[in-house]
Amino acid sequence: MNYHPVTFEDERAVTYKKIDISSALFKQNGFIPVRHTCDGKNVNPSLNFDHIPKKTGSLAIIVDDPDAPTGTWVHWVTWNIPVTHHLKEDSAPGLQGTNDFGKRIYSGPCPPKGAHRYFFKVYALDCKLNLAEGADKGELENAMTGHILGFGELIGLYRRND
Repeated sequence: MNYHPVTFEDERAVTYKKIDISSALFKQNGFIPVRHTCDGKNVNPSLNFDHIPKKTGSLAIIVDDPDAPTGTWVHWVTWNIPVTHHLKEDSAPGLQGTNDFGKRIYSGPCPPKGAHRYFFKVYALDCKLNLAEGADKGELENAMTGHILGFGELIGLYRRND
């Protein structure tokens, strides 16, 4: 089996099975279409997941930007997503957490200057989480501790017209 370590921002490390995550809308390290940013419709892109571990009970997604001037900026936090191999565009598939815009929705790329990287991270969990809607990224990461079976990430880029 293909197992890898993943480390949260607070340096906790877990071992997981690699999930392949892709999108028909942009490639790994490719540019995210305007439709999925603050300059467009600001809706989440469709995502595809392969190699989800068999005993997965739910999925969680975190989208963040480590290139933000104030430190990593969180764009989307969602969990208790039913196991699926395809997430539709403009969907709210699970419970929604609070992002760094103070909203409980996907808020797309909106960099103040230059090109930024956006990490679309999917976690396969062995259960549904007992976590209240509106929780933030740190609370989700704490709740996922000990429950991660698989992990994958897709990195997209976006640059606004300066």
